This record gives sequence, structure tokens and C-alpha cells, in this order.
Amino acid sequence: MLLLQKWWIPFKYMITQTLVDERDGSIFGAILEWDRSAALADFILIRPSGAPRAVLALRGTLLKSPTIRRDIEDDLRFLTWESLKGSVRFNGALEALKLIADTYGSNNICVAGHSLGAGFALQVGKELAKQGIFVEAHLFNPPSVSLAMSLRNIGEKAGFVWKRFKSMIPSSCETEGAVGNEVVEKKTNNTTTTGLKKWVPHLYVNNSDYICCYYNSDPAAGKGENPAEKENAAPPSNRDVAAKLFVMSKAKQKFLEAHRLEQWWSDDLPLQLALHNSKLITRQLKSIHSLQAPQQTQGNAPPQ
Repeated sequence: MLLLQKWWIPFKYMITQTLVDERDGSIFGAILEWDRSAALADFILIRPSGAPRAVLALRGTLLKSPTIRRDIEDDLRFLTWESLKGSVRFNGALEALKLIADTYGSNNICVAGHSLGAGFALQVGKELAKQGIFVEAHLFNPPSVSLAMSLRNIGEKAGFVWKRFKSMIPSSCETEGAVGNEVVEKKTNNTTTTGLKKWVPHLYVNNSDYICCYYNSDPAAGKGENPAEKENAAPPSNRDVAAKLFVMSKAKQKFLEAHRLEQWWSDDLPLQLALHNSKLITRQLKSIHSLQAPQQTQGNAPPQ
């Protein structure tokens, strides 16, 4: 919480609620709200444009008592399943995010997290997006490595090899059927995504941090693709954007330096918008974009 003070006090926010893990008494997150009194004391009459009314902030792993056991459990949960849904903290974070969305409207809040906290922020934001509630998300050094991801990559490669093998076997009936199914599938996908507003989280990664660097890599790049076609391809449209990915453009750093939270507080941060549709984030958000119809989105805040 001491680290968080460096952010909330200068920007005129105050903590209104802490998220406590009742199993060990540790704080894993907090709700911060715009502090009008503190702002007026510094002659700031109105909230700056784009500044949220409330923020849900979720911390990363702490390798010290009393929280180390629960933190490591959640780290291993993500590493194994690429999901944090089974965690008690997931439910607490989701309830807190729903609370401020109901209070201020989804357009006036945001969720943010670092490391493990960024993993939670991504997944609770995704859960609300499934309900048609789109919340701004800022994810710093989000975890990108998991056993589940590795197994899927192996499965994708095996599937690619099998398709290549099948394509070498001439069969007009099977070919016609496959083409027909492919057309139907494309039409179905186009139908299900039509009219959907897409949730686009902001990811901040450092290539020297092996925990998050895989968001800035595409395992399929250069494999089975025509380099000329890739070079001449048009940039993705807003409809194709899966996430806004900001990459720290610094020289090679040590892991602990590349993963620390303080690196993102610099005023002259060397960031580059690198990718619009990272394969990893696209796969993680696939369940949102395949929904048939969004529920009612909470928009403007109620009058206060």
C-alpha cells in the first residue's frame, strides 16, 4: 500500500475500500475514488478529462508472510490452467469491480493491476465484458506463461501437421464437404460478432521480463506465411484490435528491474505501441468475441 500512495495522493485519489483475503488477512487490492476535497484544496476545480471516478487496483505477488502462500497458490493456478477463476480473490475482485460499475457507470471507472494483479484484472474485466459491461483496463507486466498455453501450442502445431497431411490425400467429396463447412463456419462467426462492441484492454510489457514478454511475440509468425504478403498486409482496423500493447523500449535489463512496478511511473517513459492483435491476447479474449449478443452496458454515471 505504501507503493500505491505514490500514485493516489498526487493524483487526488483516496482509498475507500480494501480487498482483504480473510484466510490470511492480507490486502490484495483496493478501491480508490476521486477525492474532490483534496483536489479543491489544490485549486483543482474539476476532475481532469479522462480521469476515472473510481479505480480498482490489484497488487502482484508478495514473497513474504502472511500472503506468500496464497500468492504462490494463485501463481501456480495461472501457470497450470491460465485461469484464476478458482481463486477466492477472483470472486472478491469481481464483486468490487461490479460495485463501482454499478455506482459510477462502466465508462467512469477502470481496473488496474501489476503482475499477478494484472492477471486478475484481465480476467475480472473479461468476465464483465461477457455481460456487455466494458471497463477500461490497464495491465502492467501481466503474466503470459502457462502450461495450458504450451499444451495448446503443441495441439495447434499437431493440428497444422494433420491438415497438411490430409491436404496431400486427394478426395473430392471430402474436399467439397470441408469447403462447405468452412464457409458455414465463417458465416457463423461473422454473424456472432456482428454488432458486438469489443473490450480492448491496455497491456504494458517489458521484453526483458520473461513473465509478460510473450504478449509481444507471435509463435506463428514466419511459419507457413508468405513474407511478401505479411509485409504488404494492411494494418488491423479498430474492429480487429484485440488489445493496446505498449512495450518498454529500453536496452536489455535484468529480470527484477524489468518486472518492477516503479518503472511505469517515469514521466519520460520510452513506450512503443507494438501490436494490435497479439495471438496470445486474442486467444484469451476469444470467448468474449464469440458471444451471440451483449447484455445492456452500463454507461454514464448516475447524477451526484
